[in-house]
Amino acid sequence: MKENLMPYKNSISGKLVFFLTIIVAYYWFLGQVTDVYRFEVVGAVYEILWLPVLVMLFVLPVIALVLLIKEKRNIWSLNIYSLLIGVVTVLCMIFGK
Repeated sequence: MKENLMPYKNSISGKLVFFLTIIVAYYWFLGQVTDVYRFEVVGAVYEILWLPVLVMLFVLPVIALVLLIKEKRNIWSLNIYSLLIGVVTVLCMIFGK
């Protein structure tokens, strides 16, 4: 029997969730390692964006899990990586300094 060797294609929603998860994780880590209030404009933008980013931090792993289940738990899916990055970011936020 010939195996199906077609590469897995990630969906647009999977790519979007992965991209947003990377942005949220980067935003959170940037706020932890950098003094965002050093410059007033950067501090103001950081303060304006913190609530939407906090909501996305908890919602994106749930969306990634739903998409992962919908795609029949394919290990090549970007949703599994989004889920892992989101969970690690939440755990670092809760148990970090």
